[in-house]
Amino acid sequence: KTIEMKKLIIATLLVVGMTSFAQDKKEMEKRPNRAEMEKFTPEQRNQLMLKKMTLELDLNAKQQEQMKQIIAEQTTKREAMKSSRKANQEKPTSEEVFAMKNKMLDEQIAMKNKMKAILSPEQFEKWDAMKEKQHQRNGNRGHRAGEKRAELEK
Repeated sequence: KTIEMKKLIIATLLVVGMTSFAQDKKEMEKRPNRAEMEKFTPEQRNQLMLKKMTLELDLNAKQQEQMKQIIAEQTTKREAMKSSRKANQEKPTSEEVFAMKNKMLDEQIAMKNKMKAILSPEQFEKWDAMKEKQHQRNGNRGHRAGEKRAELEK
């Protein structure tokens, strides 16, 4: 009997493991990968982001216009940072890193305040939850990449 129970437990664990793996894969397939997003122009990415936010947060026309401007500003800043990083291939000093992180946090605070002004309290909660979920997803991806890098360096 104990052998049959062990087999049953092992089979159950395998099924549960495979099911959760399949669900993770389905979620990953839904999201466009970075290479696909890179094919779009910044304006196209902005438009897609605005439509996604409109659907998820149920934005009205006025909110859509305000968000369109904010998204465009964010894209411009991101592109400028990206090009300056590419231009400056040297490793930044710790003071430069501190200044960059400080600036980034200031911009995040400003963004949060803008969003509070535009969105209703319910919409803001949804936006904050979306942002947190994305942050966790990106954090996990970065963590895994770090592990892979560490393994490659061995």
